[in-house]
Amino acid sequence: MIARPVLIHVQHLLGIGHIARAAAIARALAASGVETVVAHGGFPNPNIDFGGAHMEFLPPVRATDASFQTLVDENDEPLSDDWKARRRDQLLALFDAVNPGVLVTELYPFGRKSLRFELEPLIARARGHDPGTWVICSVRDILVTMKKPSRYAEMADIANRDYDRIMVHGDPTVISFESTFPYPERIQHLLTYTGYIAQKQNITTVAGLDEVLVSAGGGGRSEPLYRSAMGARALSALHDHTWRLLIGHGLPQDRFDVLADEAPEGVIVERARPDFTAMLDHCALSISQAGYNTVTDILTAGARSVLVPYAEGGETEQTLRAKYLVERDLARMVEEPDLTPQSLAAAVESALTLNRPDVSGMAMGGVAETVRLLTDWTSNPPKREPSRKR
Repeated sequence: MIARPVLIHVQHLLGIGHIARAAAIARALAASGVETVVAHGGFPNPNIDFGGAHMEFLPPVRATDASFQTLVDENDEPLSDDWKARRRDQLLALFDAVNPGVLVTELYPFGRKSLRFELEPLIARARGHDPGTWVICSVRDILVTMKKPSRYAEMADIANRDYDRIMVHGDPTVISFESTFPYPERIQHLLTYTGYIAQKQNITTVAGLDEVLVSAGGGGRSEPLYRSAMGARALSALHDHTWRLLIGHGLPQDRFDVLADEAPEGVIVERARPDFTAMLDHCALSISQAGYNTVTDILTAGARSVLVPYAEGGETEQTLRAKYLVERDLARMVEEPDLTPQSLAAAVESALTLNRPDVSGMAMGGVAETVRLLTDWTSNPPKREPSRKR
């Protein structure tokens, strides 16, 4: 077992994928007896369960849109230097109080550049700590394509300077991290694949039985999908099934209320539910965006699906993931610019011809493998070459 605490830094700015993965890891670590502390930088989400981990909620920050260019605080004000300093100091005080043997940063250095004001001091504190603190990156399988190619070299520089290991939560036989990172040779010695972070819930529910489930993760940028789904039901081969729209808390209540009021007969509109993965087990079809966690849940449940990858603001990650699945007849896809009730209904009909996805050949045990790797690595202090010191 890991002797000293694990401190996980996680920040979601728009969706909820990052905190969902971090929560799965935190739950497993805490369940194994490891003191686990999560520095949570976003707005709390009632459907995310961190289990027995201790939560430290930093002053929350979010992105105003998909460009991630503007971050705002809990009062929807741009981040001031004073605000940044207060949050940085709270994070450093947390590190000192926890005295972690492991610091895990979710995504960084492969994203979250806008949080360098706190992450660079945090990592410097960890690397200068005695006894040694392991510095480990936790990252999904696919990176967003960078507009500036120089950013990839910068990521590699930071990884080599500051990190002891990079855990990629994927399966290289499915899609390799290196396929979206153009300098794999520079970080190969740090990379370890854990398999996908997928956990079956120990929940029994009759909700969703033989229904069409329509979901979009946190839901903040999801209205076009939900509106198209409401229009597609009457046009589709599943027009006689209940369609259930599960809307995340990222969609403001007033807009949720409008959707609920406009829902036609046969369409249920409700907030996202904690039993979503159990509902997938017996649904007729899933219609969703193509984020990491949603796709992993769909594959684990063996549900037929139509994916509408989120692509606003130059986002590429979900489209790449969806195309991989379509190429292997594991799903059908409607690209966001082509989304209409008609195109969605046609994709539904096509998806019904698919076999249920079989993931027996994929590494889906990423939660247990992450705990095992952290336990193995941290049985000794980190070994660092002098050239890698700050």
